[in-house]
Amino acid sequence: MGPVTAGVLQLLALIGALALVHLPAGAYMARVYSSPRHLRVEKWLYRGIGADPDAQMTWPAYLRAVLAFSAVGVLLLYLLQRLQGVLPGSLGFSSVDPAQSFNTAVSFVTNTNWQSYYGEQTMGHVVQTAGLAVQNFVSAAVGMAVAVALVRGFARSRTGELGNFWADLVRGTLRILVPVAALAAVVLVACGAIQNFSGIHEVGQFMGGSQQWNGGAVASQEAIKELGTNGGGYFNANSAHPFENPTPFSNLLEIFLILVIPFSLTRTFGLMVGNVRQGYAILSTMATIWVGFVALMMWTEFAHHGPALQAAGAAMEGKEVRFGVGGSSLFAVSTTLTSTGAVDSFHSSFTGLGGGIAMLGMMLGEIAPGGTGSGLYGMLIMAVIAVFIAGLMVGRTPEYLGKKIGGREMKLAACYLLVTPTLVLVCTAASMALPTPPHSMLNSGAHGFSEILYAFTSAANNNGSAFAGLNADTDWFNTMTGLAMLLGRFLPMVFVLALAGSLARQQPVPVTAGTLRTEKPLFAGLLVGAILIITGLTYFPALALGPLAEGLA
Repeated sequence: MGPVTAGVLQLLALIGALALVHLPAGAYMARVYSSPRHLRVEKWLYRGIGADPDAQMTWPAYLRAVLAFSAVGVLLLYLLQRLQGVLPGSLGFSSVDPAQSFNTAVSFVTNTNWQSYYGEQTMGHVVQTAGLAVQNFVSAAVGMAVAVALVRGFARSRTGELGNFWADLVRGTLRILVPVAALAAVVLVACGAIQNFSGIHEVGQFMGGSQQWNGGAVASQEAIKELGTNGGGYFNANSAHPFENPTPFSNLLEIFLILVIPFSLTRTFGLMVGNVRQGYAILSTMATIWVGFVALMMWTEFAHHGPALQAAGAAMEGKEVRFGVGGSSLFAVSTTLTSTGAVDSFHSSFTGLGGGIAMLGMMLGEIAPGGTGSGLYGMLIMAVIAVFIAGLMVGRTPEYLGKKIGGREMKLAACYLLVTPTLVLVCTAASMALPTPPHSMLNSGAHGFSEILYAFTSAANNNGSAFAGLNADTDWFNTMTGLAMLLGRFLPMVFVLALAGSLARQQPVPVTAGTLRTEKPLFAGLLVGAILIITGLTYFPALALGPLAEGLA
């Protein structure tokens, strides 16, 4: 079997698995967020935090709860790292320095999981499990809660109430993320991933000498790292490490975990708004972009130029031979079109155009299918903008799901759209202009520029993957990427929840002969075009200086 055929078969197997679970998973999540019943363990948690899960929240109250919970998470994770030297299970590692502690705390709370450190040489068992792994669960649940709040904004009328954040957070964690992650961890252990709390071992090497390896609760963290579209690896090599991702089957399983919740949430959306065809329209838009990017990535990595690449049969530099170009391309597209950031290959070693495809996936806003929750609410914002564009074309007040899209709604959608490009471009320009940051680049020219552009694209879009050619463990990059992650996560949530509150207060508009049918293929095509054109106009000059210049050289 040739490598191209193997890659295509992996793609088809993945599509089949996602299609198989789409209906039951989407329906189950709709029931989770709509059920009036609370589990006993949930009631205990509500009493412990003093929350009334049945109290309805307006959008400012919902936002305050999101921000307060996340702020506490940043503080606790920061303190865990600063106190690591005196904690049990530290493996002899000292406390993490302040700048890196700040960056890491912000990174995991914002669902970014950007890592400017070597995991196996920096973090002990307590920080990894009680700190990083816990945030993998709750940061993903926060994104899902905000997405559900926006869906309720479309589904409800003549009320400003969006549900209860604490109930959404607890249910998303306990009823969705924990059971699926537990099952996935067992499968990963069966595949060969490690799961222990052992100390540091001296391991001999084939060519003589030795190196040190420490164990850890790797399989359990790997499962939620992918399922929650987090991405932070237990080891520096991330999902290219055999302890995290041992076999081609585990590689395909991890890609499935990355995509299953974001794609299935479209079914949840359709059920909660009372029109499953609307969910299918969003799903088809996401799937079209994802399949298109996978095809382009495989083409750039297989159909290459140069005698060395042709002799190897593919662009194998930076690829793990266990997975090959097909598996690596599939993983790279899935991780950058979601907010995962995990890698099973090094994106800096992809062809120039291949690296640009991975970067463009993040620049789209990671909405195809996007992160757990963040992909759905990002796509719904783009749907609002597409409806507005269609309204301008026909001279009719735009409507979406029975709600009028007026001036207030469009301002909120536009503000959402402008946050991350502003952060990416301003931070990249500042880094290139200052004398110190370029010293962190291992490459010069267009590729060096791509390293910095990729870093801030990853941070501001809460992705977390790196181009693997940039030394980001400096005060400048730790601070600036930390700020980009904070603003890139929570400023968009402000606009999403404000939009949800505005929509929930409206009275539904009856469907007429002039109403744009947003469940039809025509609208899905319009939505795909709007996403690509808006992103292209925003980022094209920067892409032309980096990956396009390198790829065409």
